[in-house]
Amino acid sequence: METVIVLDFGGQYNQLIARRVRECNVYCEVKPYTMSIAELRAINPKGIIFTGGPNSVYDEASPHCDKEIFELGIPILGICYGSQLMAYTLGGRVETAPVSEYGHTEVTVDKHDTIFENVADKTVCWMSHTDYISQAPEGFEVTAHTPVCPVAAMANPEKKLYAIQFHPEVMHTKEGAKMLGNFVHKVCGCGGDWRMDSFVETTIRELREKIGDGRVLCALSGGVDSSVAAVLLSKAVGKQLTCVFVDHGLLRKNEGDEVEAVFGPNGPYELNFIRVNAQQRYYDKLKGVTEPEEKRKIIGAEFIRIFEEEAKKIGTVDFLVQGTIYPDVIESGLGQSAVIKSHHNVGGLPDVVDFKEIIEPLRMLFKDEVRKAGLELGIPEKLVFRQPFPGPGLGIRIIGEVTEEKVHIVQEADYIYREEIAKAGLDKGLGQYFAALTNMRSVGVMGDFRTYDYAIALRAVETSDFMTAEAAELPWEVIKKVTNRIVNEVKGVNRVLYDCTGKPPGTVEFE
Repeated sequence: METVIVLDFGGQYNQLIARRVRECNVYCEVKPYTMSIAELRAINPKGIIFTGGPNSVYDEASPHCDKEIFELGIPILGICYGSQLMAYTLGGRVETAPVSEYGHTEVTVDKHDTIFENVADKTVCWMSHTDYISQAPEGFEVTAHTPVCPVAAMANPEKKLYAIQFHPEVMHTKEGAKMLGNFVHKVCGCGGDWRMDSFVETTIRELREKIGDGRVLCALSGGVDSSVAAVLLSKAVGKQLTCVFVDHGLLRKNEGDEVEAVFGPNGPYELNFIRVNAQQRYYDKLKGVTEPEEKRKIIGAEFIRIFEEEAKKIGTVDFLVQGTIYPDVIESGLGQSAVIKSHHNVGGLPDVVDFKEIIEPLRMLFKDEVRKAGLELGIPEKLVFRQPFPGPGLGIRIIGEVTEEKVHIVQEADYIYREEIAKAGLDKGLGQYFAALTNMRSVGVMGDFRTYDYAIALRAVETSDFMTAEAAELPWEVIKKVTNRIVNEVKGVNRVLYDCTGKPPGTVEFE
């Protein structure tokens, strides 16, 4: 399989570079910059991309690479810090820039080499640097500049070495996708055979060979990751797979029944499906608890206990399935990269379930690729494109204590909100939207009577990566209609608020 390796030097956009390469239908993995030359040779990639990073390349403590990498004959593209690293290692000069560049910058293309093929003479790019290449190494020619950056891009076509000071992977770089496509297809010579149909077919075959006649257990949440993982296993081994779906009573309206309709005995997939209706058990455990982190821990721990109980009824299991996806792997730390957060889709289960091996069939896929795989597998669009939903469910969309009454309130309000967003045709353009129940009660008037009821908060954000987000500017007519319906149709609510906070300073979820 054709592979491009992204070597991570601490850049915040490492995942994004890999995603952009995969959008060119070329398989790509992120690896730590400490990867050895021998390991690289073993992979035999068609190309290598150096990421950006926060360091100064002339600082001895900064991440560097073996000079031998430039003699492998493998095309290399350096981005931002990666471009400076290439220049510095090969004898050029890198120093503190007299003027730092940050944000949208017009770059002048001096020579339309392979990277800049079909790119405009002047193109808007995203710059983010305080150091710059003041002199290109011997054998390189400068191919682009800005008024304050003499080497915005450089190239040594003979050795297939290219460097750009800006970030082609971000949307702000107008023709960035074209540049990355030129590198991947025209410099590296990749044909572009990385497609979801071939991934699905290959994965099913490999799972069948690996599992043989073994027994497989999967914790099914109904979310897109666990659903796609379950269907892949179902297609591979059928009734050897048992899926345990724990309905903790904190799902959205009708969601438990929707999951059962797809994966249960009357659904289209061949597997053993166990639904555990544990709603009251969770309400009892959460009684009186108001602190968000404590709620999360209770919900997670109770899930593990229930799953363990069901697993013991089944007996010895050979394989445990987890819906881990590639961002989980990267965010849990690559080599010396910072750990953003540790991920375990079913945290703690390996200690309490008797099994031989973990299977993570989606481990190398990004979220958008998981959705494509889901469509290839024939999973209903409604499930594949469902709104992101946190593991603790509505437990963290209810501020304060969780009760059955409050769950019902937020389920109904959220259902109305999502229904009206879809009717207005806004559902495809939003990153995430939901209703949450605040802990605020206020005086209102309904008919001729005084009320003292809860306030619902509506949240809608626009985001491409969920690392940052902006509050969506929904049409006032939609907000007004949603407000009227919630106040009139949901008992216990007399006020509706709209959250205008971005991320940062807020988070997408309330707790």
